[in-house]
Amino acid sequence: MAQTRYTKDHEYIRIEGETGTVGISDYAQSQLGDVVFVELPEIGKALSKGGEAAVVESVKAASEVYAPVSGEVVEVNSELEAAPGTVNEDPAGKGWFLKIKLTDAAELDGLMSEAEYHDYLKTLGDDPPRHPGEPPG
Repeated sequence: MAQTRYTKDHEYIRIEGETGTVGISDYAQSQLGDVVFVELPEIGKALSKGGEAAVVESVKAASEVYAPVSGEVVEVNSELEAAPGTVNEDPAGKGWFLKIKLTDAAELDGLMSEAEYHDYLKTLGDDPPRHPGEPPG
């Protein structure tokens, strides 16, 4: 079963074996507004944890997407170039940015679980999205 971890910068990584799928959280896409452009890295590029992995531009701002872990880019979601709004429509599904082969799985230990990330969002003072199945209020 895939495990998803989050950064305080609102990136997620969904781990399946030695590969992780990286994107931005629903909270991040809602803060950005309508995404109009996505710049993806080249396949084969080595990324360092915390380093720039991609760029996302919205009607409000341009923001970097940081690598949640170190590794090598093994796939990019080239469909985002033609349909960047997919990031808004399905950030945790079809709106993923890249897949990375992890070089140090221990780096995942410094990331938040889904529950920890949800608790972190509560500290931001905004009205964060609820967990699926969680009652309103």
